[in-house]
Amino acid sequence: MRLLIALVLLVLAGCDTGTSPKGQVQADSPTDNAKSAKADVGLESANGMRATLSYASAGQKAPMAVFADAKGGDVTLSDFAGRPVLVNFWATWCAPCKAEMPTLDALASLEKGRMAVIAVSQDLEGRPPVDAFFAKAAIKNLEAYTDSDNALLAAFNNQLALPTTILYDSEGREVWRVIGGVEWDDAEMAKLLREAA
Repeated sequence: MRLLIALVLLVLAGCDTGTSPKGQVQADSPTDNAKSAKADVGLESANGMRATLSYASAGQKAPMAVFADAKGGDVTLSDFAGRPVLVNFWATWCAPCKAEMPTLDALASLEKGRMAVIAVSQDLEGRPPVDAFFAKAAIKNLEAYTDSDNALLAAFNNQLALPTTILYDSEGREVWRVIGGVEWDDAEMAKLLREAA
């Protein structure tokens, strides 16, 4: 029980609940230099919301942890092999997570057929709060993936703040990750997504 409470507190500490993205995401420095130097790059939306683009874990294989699809079946990230995958870790109690979800939903429509865009909820209550949020926010293109046991979070040593979004290439290797909320249907983000083959 102490581990569960510590895990919830760790996730809550990483969740920025005071802002929501509106406007375009702008890079503080060129991403090509950041990629080659493996340095973090600050991203900022027009309303001042900040996120970090990191290449520090580039090349690492996607974890094999099991989570649930919308029908309650077991799935792993390897089930999406063969094309790039954008994995968003979020929860319904996290304000920036919810704020970026409509743009992630729009991205899923834009990238359909080229890239898998999945949002994996870390809500301990499973699908009910996710289904309710998706209905209220009119999320139509994303499937309600859930990780109520936090198996995926544990695969990252419980070190992911919410929201965190990781881009994997078609062979399941990490390209980059964004820590914080951004507008995923933005032109700047579209350029970054093309880094995955």
